[in-house]
Amino acid sequence: MNRTVGFIYAHPDDETFGCSFLIRQIANSGDKAVLLTATRGEAGKSGRLGAMTSEQLAEIRDQELLRAGDILGIAEIEQLDLGDGRLRGVKQEVLIDKIASFLNKHEAEVVVTFPADGISGHPDHIAIHHAVNQAVFSGACSSVQKLYYNVMGSFSAKIKGPDSVLALKGEELQETKAKALAAHESQILSIERVFGKLDGGPPWHFAPELFQLVWERGSFNPTKEENSVFDDLL
Repeated sequence: MNRTVGFIYAHPDDETFGCSFLIRQIANSGDKAVLLTATRGEAGKSGRLGAMTSEQLAEIRDQELLRAGDILGIAEIEQLDLGDGRLRGVKQEVLIDKIASFLNKHEAEVVVTFPADGISGHPDHIAIHHAVNQAVFSGACSSVQKLYYNVMGSFSAKIKGPDSVLALKGEELQETKAKALAAHESQILSIERVFGKLDGGPPWHFAPELFQLVWERGSFNPTKEENSVFDDLL
């Protein structure tokens, strides 16, 4: 039985930063990872590629996302082009409807997105967090059984108490993550700030990817130990 996980993010590279191990594991198991990106990342910096217009950067980031998606095994990528840095200005019901439509189209059973602080505090990330919550919690996505927030490994100290957190060490996928990150060439300076220089490996030493289960078929913050995001699906 093929299962589908929907990844909902704001910018190209968000999926690679936090979910490379998970996405590649899903693809390796014969299941599907699908990605919805709300913007093209045109308001970002172009790193060592030099000065360019926002449209030029958007086109480059489109191609970078496709290359990273191929490396990770993402089955389908959709971009909404709603304006990098402008998601707070999008009517929430519009964003919710687009997310719900994407999840329903792919009959996603599991959803992964940003935690409440957006990891970095980026307003676009936070807007996506709230819109995904509304799409899932409202019952508008009938196929969805579980919702996870991903958090970066360096934030693991924040996760205490009864919350269920799945940690993926990804020992066999370190090179895959390095290649997927390197595909986002325009963002290499941000990548190096978080992960260090990629040409320092092999071996690479990426921290485990952490996924907090926050909702399962109407139950909020269930306490359980899991080996996979597919555990206990109906």
